[in-house]
Amino acid sequence: MIILGIDPGLATIGYGVIEKNTGRKPALKYVSCGLIETSPTEVRPERLKKINNELSRLIKKHKPNVLVMENLYFFKNLKTAIPVSQAGGVILLTAAKNNLPVFSFTPLQVKMTVTGFGRAEKTEVQSKIKKLLGLKELPKADDAADALAVALTYIIKET
Repeated sequence: MIILGIDPGLATIGYGVIEKNTGRKPALKYVSCGLIETSPTEVRPERLKKINNELSRLIKKHKPNVLVMENLYFFKNLKTAIPVSQAGGVILLTAAKNNLPVFSFTPLQVKMTVTGFGRAEKTEVQSKIKKLLGLKELPKADDAADALAVALTYIIKET
């Protein structure tokens, strides 16, 4: 089973791909992670189109069985909440167009599932990701690490 985790945003969308071997010896395998980035100099429709195109490319390349994304559950600034919500809508539409089931978790659920503590610091979550996936080093981008944590949450909770 291949899981595509997404940390949504407008300027930066983190993604993480994990494979879960469901054979006699269940194992997790890190596949890929990175960022989809859009420029603030582009108009919003073009940025959303780029998210759709890049995510479609990732889906075609990795052929995930499921897409899992972090929920936007609070916001400090309405000016950023609306564009991030629009990007989330594009992510959902892209998944639907590719017949991918979608699951979502709040940051609190991700922290609780990955570390056992809902108020865990980002460094604690990243340390657990590194250990669970057998990584030599963490992804350089926090958004990519967050996407891996979302994918791991699905594996732990749903499979």
